[in-house]
Amino acid sequence: MNILLQPHSIELLERVDLVLSSPLLGVAASLSELVRPLLGHSALVIFTEDCTGRPQKKAGDPRISDRVSIAELDTLRCSLPEGSAPLWLAGAMIGSEVRPVALWLAATGALLVLTDPEPGPESELDETPGRPGTVSEGGASEDGRETGPARSLAVIGQLWELVAAGIRRQVAAAPPAYLFDSRAASAERARVIADLTDAHATTLESLLAVLRARDARPESARQNAIDLTTKAMVRLRAVSDRDRSLSEEPVAQAFERLRDDLRPLVRFGDLDVQFIEPPLNGRALPGEVAHAGRAIVRGAVLALIDQEGVGRVRVQWDCDGSNLLIRVRDDGPGDLTTDVPSVSRLAGRVAALSGSLEVEATAGWGSEMVVTLPLDAPVAALAPAAEWGLSPREQGVLELVASGLRNRAIAEALLISENTVKFHVANLLRKVGASTRAELASLAR
Repeated sequence: MNILLQPHSIELLERVDLVLSSPLLGVAASLSELVRPLLGHSALVIFTEDCTGRPQKKAGDPRISDRVSIAELDTLRCSLPEGSAPLWLAGAMIGSEVRPVALWLAATGALLVLTDPEPGPESELDETPGRPGTVSEGGASEDGRETGPARSLAVIGQLWELVAAGIRRQVAAAPPAYLFDSRAASAERARVIADLTDAHATTLESLLAVLRARDARPESARQNAIDLTTKAMVRLRAVSDRDRSLSEEPVAQAFERLRDDLRPLVRFGDLDVQFIEPPLNGRALPGEVAHAGRAIVRGAVLALIDQEGVGRVRVQWDCDGSNLLIRVRDDGPGDLTTDVPSVSRLAGRVAALSGSLEVEATAGWGSEMVVTLPLDAPVAALAPAAEWGLSPREQGVLELVASGLRNRAIAEALLISENTVKFHVANLLRKVGASTRAELASLAR
């Protein structure tokens, strides 16, 4: 059967291919250009837990994209259960403002948001197009007729499924550049969250202390203020916990996902894959390490079974609290080396996370790849204390601030009061010439 594609269909396929071939850091901008003729928008935001270092990918108006929070995206995703139709909301909180949005949730769980959507020049409009506010989850207007915007939503939804699947495949491949960027982003986000939590918790705790004073009046106002402040603290902790859940994965859960990834090799091939499970209570893995670990194991298994005579592979990983330890062994000829191209590519991924890869081969007994991935990014060397005229105590506080610890944790580590820590931090900001803790940590490195 001959299938003839119209010129505009071929052009669309080329544009889709451009998006799918875009690097992870550029996929939002490429997708925005693809869907703009169908649905105009002021900003495009992608939220995917597949990308732990950068769960948000954004393009468009920075006044919107730079202010979007994970909490807002979580709320929007909850309004659109998996498997439901696209949704056009006349008003939703996004970027700290209420504005119209169009939402799609892919089968992978990834969310796509377009702000201020408007039908584009290529959207198919009927004689009586529906108003944005009248489009429902079912993609129909109030009188039951399918509208032009609804058709655009459906088409973009199909494109989004392809792009979301492509994002998952790219993350699974874990190229070195992505791993490096992801680790850097995770470390920076952790420092920002720590600073945010410390600042708000200190403010709220001080407010609570004032409101609980005996001379506070009237009683009802004080109680209401206490209740509101307590709820605000709970919400703040929820944001911090949510960010932590995005950036970490329990080691046993990560191993189960690895087992699922390798299941096709076991089910459809003659390969015998044995799994040595990690302890259930090991330290949670940073997201980029978990993704990289699975990608490295998949690559290692494929490199091993590419040899002649390999019928069994044993996969083991563990966590010693500081590193993810991976061992993949075969029963092959035992002549594998790091010069093999497939192994060299794996070494690049490992090096991106400051890890190590060794190949141990014994002729007639098989080959084993041993990989060590640090769970924490290396701490850059700090500037010498003499450069800023710091005292030994100030240097100690600076090292802990640069590592991302909050004031309370620093106080516990140095056996001093939290007020003393604040005093030292204030002096450090003045001596170094920084205006924020994040800037202070950056200058120290």
